[in-house]
Amino acid sequence: MTTIALLGTGIMGAGMGRNLLAAGLTVRVWNRTQDKALPLAEHGAVVCGTPVETVAGADVLITMLGDGGAVRAVMESAADALTAGQVWAQMGTVGVGTLDELAAFARDHGLVFVDAPVQGTRAPAEAGTLVVLAAGPADPRLDPVFDAVGSRTVRVGDEAGAATRLKLATVGFALNLTAALGEALALTEGLGVEPSLFLTAVTGGPMDNVYVQTKSKAVLEGDYQPSFTVRHAAENTRLIAEAAAGAGVFVDMAEAAGARFRRAAEAGHGEKDMAAGYFASRPAVGVPR
Repeated sequence: MTTIALLGTGIMGAGMGRNLLAAGLTVRVWNRTQDKALPLAEHGAVVCGTPVETVAGADVLITMLGDGGAVRAVMESAADALTAGQVWAQMGTVGVGTLDELAAFARDHGLVFVDAPVQGTRAPAEAGTLVVLAAGPADPRLDPVFDAVGSRTVRVGDEAGAATRLKLATVGFALNLTAALGEALALTEGLGVEPSLFLTAVTGGPMDNVYVQTKSKAVLEGDYQPSFTVRHAAENTRLIAEAAAGAGVFVDMAEAAGARFRRAAEAGHGEKDMAAGYFASRPAVGVPR
């Protein structure tokens, strides 16, 4: 039976872990804050105290951590227990430069490295309907993993790094749209119009979609339970800007969105859902009336 080592059980990792267990896989989990990993024990996971304990003898390693620096630090701390031939799926969002460093680490330790960030937030992670963007070797040991956590897998190529580059483009689109929605709602209110009328006006028209409905209602109802936090949104815009600069591409909207998310975080909204980027327009204003 395939044994999975899941490193990182935050908003995304917890949902992924439950779906891996529901698929009948043996799962060991670790999280820096162990309280976030303990609930998975109720679903059959083995909660480990260290990364070394988690990865020792596992067939598949999954990293689902907050940033590239955390991934690198955790894997380095587990190095003594790594075994040549283990397959490592790096499924969080990291920058292009960090991804190259992680791939080099994998080569040095004889690991099969697969660049496999996921498209989606809390709800798809919990439902097992993420979209997996995969680049690198098509290792069959990952088939049950990807099937358990996602509704489909998009093969981006054989070169590790291609999936991360695609993820930066797709997450950038979501971040820009979120920032634009927050700005539009704040502007509507600032101009003295009931902000719920913005959503009424776009509903059913060419600008309407599930995402517009979900994030607009979050702001209008003041429901900022995080699916993807303001802090992580700000970090992702930084990664996008760095990658774009290396490619000679201007990403004006991503940079503007980043400025909004950072301003909202500085106003105390960093751990709320990224819909709280709304507060960047009027940080002293509460939930729309």
